[in-house]
Amino acid sequence: MGHTNTSERKKDHIELAFDSVVKGTDPRFYYEPLFTGHPANDDLSVEFSGKKLSAPIWVSSMTGGTKEAGHINKNLAKVCGEYGLGMGLGSCRIILEDDTYLKDFQLRSLMPNQSLFANLGIAQIEELQDQGKLNLVKELINKTETDGLIVHVNPLQEWLQPEGDRFQRAPLQAIEAMLELGVNVIVKEVGQGFGPESLKALMKLPLTAIDFGAHGGTNFSKLEMFRRSNIEHEAFDGVSHWGHTAEEMVGFYNCLAEELGDRNTNADIIISGGVKGFIDGYYLTEKIVANAIYGQASGFLKHARGEYEELRQYVHNQIEGLKLANKFLKVR
Repeated sequence: MGHTNTSERKKDHIELAFDSVVKGTDPRFYYEPLFTGHPANDDLSVEFSGKKLSAPIWVSSMTGGTKEAGHINKNLAKVCGEYGLGMGLGSCRIILEDDTYLKDFQLRSLMPNQSLFANLGIAQIEELQDQGKLNLVKELINKTETDGLIVHVNPLQEWLQPEGDRFQRAPLQAIEAMLELGVNVIVKEVGQGFGPESLKALMKLPLTAIDFGAHGGTNFSKLEMFRRSNIEHEAFDGVSHWGHTAEEMVGFYNCLAEELGDRNTNADIIISGGVKGFIDGYYLTEKIVANAIYGQASGFLKHARGEYEELRQYVHNQIEGLKLANKFLKVR
């Protein structure tokens, strides 16, 4: 029996050999095959936002408040509970003062022990400030049973969105207002990332985490461009290219950490924006001098819209791949 299997396998190897030629290697790594066996029950666990995650993977904020979003969110929360991952809810604006879609955001029972954060944009926080209703943020956190709030910084998206909000003040003021409430705060960009001065300002605040939301993944500014007239699209198309990649931001952070010294509050880091999978995630989290995990959105979304088993298999493969990278790759 074994001889037959071996013969078939060798035949497959011959037939597939010509299709298996790889051109080029990944210049980010040294591949070191001599010093370890294959992964088995390797421990990938990390501490993030005061909780233990079984792997350094974050399901980035996506969507909420529609029938399809309810199905997607439940699938995502279920897989986070099963595999010990963290997650950010989609925009919670729709449930600030109306509980019609609240059930789509009540996911704690599916992931009882993992980091789960609500989220609002800067514009909503400004509006609550002006109305004297910042207490609604605490109510939002309580009714979603989340660990805190992700504050989305999205000035370009709002500017380019036909019905977008206009910021009246610097986003830093809204972030500081959230910190004064005494809630856990994660600050995230939505597709452009942060330049070095913005990142430096965040690193000096007592934040729970900074989420890069870097250029290279889903670009919400570009998305909004498709909703504008052709003449506006032509005029502002270049704006979608503003920003910084995740790798560039890792470089910013490492330089700033050395510059700031004790003034760096050492918030946890979520490296997101253009992270395609475990190879990118491994590279970036190994390269940064911070307690970091990596976030993905579109990869999860692609597989969360259908049956749960499809999403489960995707996540399983990501975690197994991360174990493999940990064993055999060294960042150059």
